[in-house]
Amino acid sequence: MRTVAFFVHGVEAVVRLFGWIAAWTCVVLVGLVAGDVLMRYAFSIGSVWLQELQWHLISPIALFGMSYLLLMGEQVRVDVFYERFPVGLQRVIEVIGGLLLLVMGLYIAWLTLPWIAQSYARGEASPNPGGMPLRWLLKSLIPFGFVLLALQGLAHALRQVFALPTRGE
Repeated sequence: MRTVAFFVHGVEAVVRLFGWIAAWTCVVLVGLVAGDVLMRYAFSIGSVWLQELQWHLISPIALFGMSYLLLMGEQVRVDVFYERFPVGLQRVIEVIGGLLLLVMGLYIAWLTLPWIAQSYARGEASPNPGGMPLRWLLKSLIPFGFVLLALQGLAHALRQVFALPTRGE
């Protein structure tokens, strides 16, 4: 039981870290967009690289944020039905959902690996002049984000199976 709790808390600590990174990436993104707009309209200066960076920052926000949302209990549910179910059935649904996320997350991560390897081998960069290089690096966030989601799904399922209290309980 202690090993399971240690694993769950470890995964959740990593997910919290990447949730924090996603949150601060949002702040950086807002600053970049505001700066880009100011530079473009006040000084008629624009940068393709800066615009692409703004688009690319959305990826870690979504990919790291999805596991953080699961950790915080903000995942999408049909609460109209779910809240009326007995607690035991709710836990079964949470376990099944967590295990499905584990399988789905690992499968999606695995599917993306050849695509990233191809991008790396080609030295893929932006097709736009002055655009961002190393596009494979951005693409590598996809399997990482889905592995993180898979691990949080497993931690979520284990928390329900072993009725582990959340931190602070």
